[in-house]
Amino acid sequence: MEEKQLVILGGGPAGLTAAIYAARACLQPILFEGFNSGPPGGQLTTTTIVENFPGFPKGILGSELMEKMRDQALEFGANVIPEDVLSVELARSPFVVKGTKTSVQAKALIIATGASVKKLDVPGSKEFWQKGVTACAVCDGASPIFREQELFVIGGGDTAVEEALFLTKYAKKVFIVHRRDSLRASKIMQDRVLQNPKVTLLWNREMVQIKGNKLVEAVVLKDVHTGALETRSARGVFFAIGFQPNTAFLQNQLPLDAQGYIVVLSGTTATSIEGVFAAGDVKDPVYRQAIVAAASGCSAALDAEHYLSGKGG
Repeated sequence: MEEKQLVILGGGPAGLTAAIYAARACLQPILFEGFNSGPPGGQLTTTTIVENFPGFPKGILGSELMEKMRDQALEFGANVIPEDVLSVELARSPFVVKGTKTSVQAKALIIATGASVKKLDVPGSKEFWQKGVTACAVCDGASPIFREQELFVIGGGDTAVEEALFLTKYAKKVFIVHRRDSLRASKIMQDRVLQNPKVTLLWNREMVQIKGNKLVEAVVLKDVHTGALETRSARGVFFAIGFQPNTAFLQNQLPLDAQGYIVVLSGTTATSIEGVFAAGDVKDPVYRQAIVAAASGCSAALDAEHYLSGKGG
């Protein structure tokens, strides 16, 4: 089994930025771009126009942005392997990474496998994904298709409330659909949303269907107590029911927080295992933005380079 200085897991903004920096540092990194819980390129490949990534004043397609990052990593000499990551062995160094077809050993490892959006599996949710259905108000809320429209946020925690409040900047009306009769959000967030005239709470309801033609046009809600159905006009549906970090493949070899995110040492990207680093959404339960993930990938590459230099790698 071939031994490499640095192996990177994940082909999203964090992994590809790490590959760019590591390749420029002559570490000859190998990057497994696929991951069995998500598409190569990460969540941005399922996004249409990205308007908040610096350097693109008119926006850029998410897939195009990831393609440019990939090309830049290849330009500097990174070896990008289009395979899924199946498992890793972290008990001793060099670490073992097993892909769909390729297995390698690594003196240092950067885990940038991201997080997957939790989605409601209801009729229309897949058909209209990125056609009015999304899971990131900050990423997509300013899109022209949502401006001055009626938008629906699904959830009842801080994330749902934050998404709803953000959407009030652009929407005609925002509805929060929650299956309970009280929010789980913090008191201060509850107060803010309850006082906002653009937001209406729809208690004890769950969304059971999304309808439309080319774009979302309506949602069907069900009263959880009576079972009564109602159809409401809608242009957008924003899932705010959480994210699932892609860490199951680690099989508890690294400490995770209560939500399943990789725990890193304060102020670094280092994990509790020497030589193993984490970057991007897989260790970030707060921001979940492409630019933050990219910065984290840069930090991980620099941390890995410093580690390998100290080891004479």
